[in-house]
Amino acid sequence: METGLTIAEVAQRTGLTAHTLRYYERIGLIAAVPRAPGGQRRYASADMDWLAFLLRLRETGMPIQGMQAFARLRSQGDASASERREVLEQHFAEVQARVAALQQSMQALALKIRHYRAIEAKAKRPSRTPLLGTAPERKTSDDEHTAKPKQHQQRQPALRARAGQAPGNRR
Repeated sequence: METGLTIAEVAQRTGLTAHTLRYYERIGLIAAVPRAPGGQRRYASADMDWLAFLLRLRETGMPIQGMQAFARLRSQGDASASERREVLEQHFAEVQARVAALQQSMQALALKIRHYRAIEAKAKRPSRTPLLGTAPERKTSDDEHTAKPKQHQQRQPALRARAGQAPGNRR
């Protein structure tokens, strides 16, 4: 009786194509997968766990080269634990920075949505001006609602740090 999952089963469970699975094996992301007597790949549960982690790294934006470096370190066993931790800490910091940038963008979008809802609500209210003639055209303040909030203030601590100043110390 054959054990392990076929490449088709792994592809179905992971969402990767069979081509991608073979590619990952060829470039060293996945160790050589044992084969059944007929030559078919048979993936063990440990292979599935590793693939799940690789997918998590890919989902968080780690480039293939970074995943390859991590896989090489992993193949060295516990001797490379510190280096692997450092790689993951660096990647974690990069992911945090992207999340912070996305949160700022989401705040800008929320502000813009509130702006347009206010315009819509104002347009639905009955007008207090007489309907004789036309109302003067109004300018919209679109740009002020899309600007990044206080961007110049966010950069100041970094500029002071580069100039050798602590954020609280001004010269």
